[in-house]
Amino acid sequence: MPRQLTLEFQYGLQCRADAHRRTTPPRIVMQAIRLARAAGVSSLLDLTEEAWRHDAASGRVREPVLFLIEVRDAVEVLRDGAGWESEYPRDVWRLERLPGITTPATATVPRPRVRLHFERIDQPWLRDLAKRWLRLRLTSGLSTTAAHTGLDALVCFGGFLAHVDVDRLADIDRPLLERHLAHVASQPGGHGLKKGRISSLNLFFQAIRQHRWDDSLQGTAAFYPGDIPPEPAATVSRRLAEHVMAQVESEENLDRWDNPSGRLITLILVRGGLRISSVICLDFDCFLHDGQGAPYLRYFNTKMKREAAVPIDEELEQAIRDHQQRVLERWPQGTGVLFPRPHANASGRLRMSDGSYRQMLRRWLATCDIRDEHGRPVHLTPHQWRHTFACRLINRDVPQEVVRVLLDHESSRMTAHYARITDQTVRRRWEAAMKVNIKGERVTLDGDGPLGQAQWAKTRYGVATQTLPNGYCGLPVQKTCPHANACLTCPVFLTGPEFLPELKEQRTRTLTLIDNATGCGHTRIAEMNQQVADNLDRMIGELEDGRDEGEETADAG
Repeated sequence: MPRQLTLEFQYGLQCRADAHRRTTPPRIVMQAIRLARAAGVSSLLDLTEEAWRHDAASGRVREPVLFLIEVRDAVEVLRDGAGWESEYPRDVWRLERLPGITTPATATVPRPRVRLHFERIDQPWLRDLAKRWLRLRLTSGLSTTAAHTGLDALVCFGGFLAHVDVDRLADIDRPLLERHLAHVASQPGGHGLKKGRISSLNLFFQAIRQHRWDDSLQGTAAFYPGDIPPEPAATVSRRLAEHVMAQVESEENLDRWDNPSGRLITLILVRGGLRISSVICLDFDCFLHDGQGAPYLRYFNTKMKREAAVPIDEELEQAIRDHQQRVLERWPQGTGVLFPRPHANASGRLRMSDGSYRQMLRRWLATCDIRDEHGRPVHLTPHQWRHTFACRLINRDVPQEVVRVLLDHESSRMTAHYARITDQTVRRRWEAAMKVNIKGERVTLDGDGPLGQAQWAKTRYGVATQTLPNGYCGLPVQKTCPHANACLTCPVFLTGPEFLPELKEQRTRTLTLIDNATGCGHTRIAEMNQQVADNLDRMIGELEDGRDEGEETADAG
């Protein structure tokens, strides 16, 4: 090969090795070299990415061509640099080359190859303004999905302007926008797509005025709240029927997952109510524990862009720990992510995509032959488990504010406003009163962070859904207890001073049972009740000491 081409291949291989993303079999390198020699080029930059990609259309040489394109990208970055100065003039932006546009959840993970195609806008003046607007929004923290929505709105508007033969910003006024509203309404697509095209275009006009990019834009060129039709009311609930959930949660069907990651993701979605985007972004170390050792799953709310936590049961905690061990067996040096991409991921730092999980989910549903009550194959989305999780809690009379905290919603309607006030009052009273567990240890709630909110949600659920004669149940919300009465040997049992009379009465009955069992030679029954008596002694003693401390404090006051 020419000397320049040889150096480019060597540099591309070194970049791939440094990235620790994938290994490169020698046969792939040799096939790529043959393709480059057959093209008769002295440098990979002699052909565009599109020209190289055209050779992969047949599919027979796809992997070598992709390697060629990756090497070409590395050489181009070496020549032109990476950043806005080199990327902004292009009509196709390669977002992986732009710094400062990642979210906290993916800041340590290499970004995917995402493109913004401005060449779809025919008008040069509109294309220039679109670039300026989207650069401002991306550097302000806008997600790549929202950037695509904004670009789609401008592409649609540019097509409309070409249709009505308008080629100046100064000619855009309110009557023209009313015609555009009718044009958007006539286009295929759902309410969300049409709403995004109108609202994004309005934000575009606002930015032009605010930053004085072009003073020729008329003041009447604007949309108003009434221009966007209201979202149609949902006529069908998105929750899954319990008939379907019984099949999804069946151990027999769960064991049919051919990928342990897919099985665990499904369990987290069903039992935790998280969004799929939050699950695939889970860090390797994703556990929190409160003062009682109860487990919580720490995650990043990708919609609200903040950390949150949700209580989980011990079975799910163990399943996650087993998965962590499997990950470490494959990547002993550690990955930092809980669900690494299984292929082309030598370092293990690349996360599995939600698209990969959806493909695995479709295969699993077909393998299990999951059907609805009418015998039809079920087609579901991961987000439906979030709706099902919430509906299950509401049907079990969990307060709406507790559901809001568990789902980490930013806000809800007026009913949730009153529910929030009630919940805060109940929490203040709960925190003011002393609570002890079966070991006689005082129980307190953490602060107002993600763990404290999730811990209070679990506690409030136990208070709301199970009335016990001598305390409260602290069982995780995803788990049910087969016993109707409180078990004084259960580690999640809590009680307080208001139950002292019942506890003392139960202690008297328990001691009587021990004496009777001992006299009859029933050693096992005596041992079981002795454990209950010991727990009662510790709880009663701590509660009485705490009450005495409170009385002394009141007298001193």
